[in-house]
Amino acid sequence: MEFSELIKTATVESVLLAGTGLPAVRGTLCITSHHLLLSSCPGGDGQPGTVELWLLIRNVDAVEKSPAAGPDPAAFPRLAGSSGTITLRCKDLKVLQLEIPGMEECLNIASSIEALSSVDSVMMMYPFFYRPQDLRLEEGWHLFPLEQYFQKIAAQTNQWRLSDLNRDFTTCPTYPAGVIVPAAVSDDTLRRAARFRQGGRFPVLSYYHPRNGTVMLRSSQPLTGPNRKRCPEDEVLLGTVLDEGERGFIIDTRSAQAAKQARMTGGGTEPKSSYPQWKRLHRPLERGRPLQESFIKLVEACNDASLSMDRWLSRLESCRWLSHVKAALSTACLAAQCLDREEASVLVHGAEGTDTTLLVTALAQVILDPGCRTMVGFQGLLEREWIEAGHPFHLRCARSAYSHARLKQEAPLFLLFLDCVWQLSRQFPFSLEFGESLLLALFDNAYASDYGTFLCNNEKERRVLGGGGGSAPCLCKVKENTHSLWAWLNQPEEKKKYLNPLYSHNPLVIWPSVEPQSIQLWQGLFFRWIRPSQYLEEARAEMQRLVEAEEAPAKESAGSRLSQSLSDPTARTENER
Repeated sequence: MEFSELIKTATVESVLLAGTGLPAVRGTLCITSHHLLLSSCPGGDGQPGTVELWLLIRNVDAVEKSPAAGPDPAAFPRLAGSSGTITLRCKDLKVLQLEIPGMEECLNIASSIEALSSVDSVMMMYPFFYRPQDLRLEEGWHLFPLEQYFQKIAAQTNQWRLSDLNRDFTTCPTYPAGVIVPAAVSDDTLRRAARFRQGGRFPVLSYYHPRNGTVMLRSSQPLTGPNRKRCPEDEVLLGTVLDEGERGFIIDTRSAQAAKQARMTGGGTEPKSSYPQWKRLHRPLERGRPLQESFIKLVEACNDASLSMDRWLSRLESCRWLSHVKAALSTACLAAQCLDREEASVLVHGAEGTDTTLLVTALAQVILDPGCRTMVGFQGLLEREWIEAGHPFHLRCARSAYSHARLKQEAPLFLLFLDCVWQLSRQFPFSLEFGESLLLALFDNAYASDYGTFLCNNEKERRVLGGGGGSAPCLCKVKENTHSLWAWLNQPEEKKKYLNPLYSHNPLVIWPSVEPQSIQLWQGLFFRWIRPSQYLEEARAEMQRLVEAEEAPAKESAGSRLSQSLSDPTARTENER
């Protein structure tokens, strides 16, 4: 397929661009294979136009067409009554309007944008074409190797090992090549246990709690079925995690009724008789269609400027988004409490183990581990617990809140996670090294990105992608052919934008309140394009300036003391004493 086949009209003059809170501007609209550009009309002869819009077409969630009354007939008599309006609703929740002279051009532009935004082939997406001058392709892809994470655990205990049994992805197609497993359990036992878990997702280590040596595991549901099948290898695997007399908790992110129904279709739960040391707790978390519809209803309510306060609060409550945030935080707190206060290990799973399971394990680590609350540590957590762990980003983030397409497998699980982290940052404003701007950037890039970090559904797909339709698999090699988001975020000048100026290292566990009055709507995301953020940005810049001004004398004083120490051997000896 050639991109040129999808572009019916490449350029249109005298297009009017408008957006909420933005001044309308007229210019030349141009469609490329991946971008929609609008360059404003030059101010005089020979002056270049200003690029007013540079929109990644992958970011377009819905295209709406309507006839327009046209521009002022006195000013543009030739165009009067012959224009159409295209409304672009974007995955990052931005809404733009283009008034295009000529209905034929309007329909052609709309058709071209719809076709280009719907291209589903991963290798035709923009990250495979994006080549910034200041980044190398290999940068950022190997910042967070699992071996490095394992070495931290190995320095504290010899009870775990790094296994490469999944190096060819045959044991579990959605796990990475390497997984951390109990040292006493052989790879052959793990393979047999994998056949007893949905999708082969056998229990693996997610987090080791250094304070008391307890661990958090994750997996998918066991395939007990209606006949209550057993798997000795799976029982051995979970039994090895606990010493004699110890207890553990299984946090099932489905309701008891849903788990029971799953047994009738081949799934199920761990029976107490086979896993006597493990106690099961059901904490139902929505996923799939209910969560996506909640997201859609919330965005609709946020965009409805006609609502009275009472009606707005009613709409906010009925969409249930804040209820989902509360449930996710509560379940993550439960997992953290089991590890830190009950000193008991935890296994988290739902059905497939790729959605709510990862939501809980990742959130629990932000609560427990101060390392995960740093800029680099948080990126490592996302890499380990979301990307490598097999959250299907390509499926879940295919559409955002505006799409008119029939829902398939879309669900904003990752957005829910980011919202929960934002709630933590609001309740503990000094404890996270990064700010809201990083969470917004992650949301934007998960749905449409210049970078390959969130492409595909799992590590296997990022290496070899099935051709589909009977065609042979093709080498995708995302890490060899696209740039990493982490490389861009960690550039010194770029990184500054995402840091929290109030950050102060907090070694303690942070226990959030989940009372209704403590859970707030994330206005920085849901009202980002509706309310001007100029004053918030100015306040943040002023806060940064004040913090830097306060730090400067301290650094200067420390620098002068160090200089004096280096120049005065007597003083250096005294300092050493």
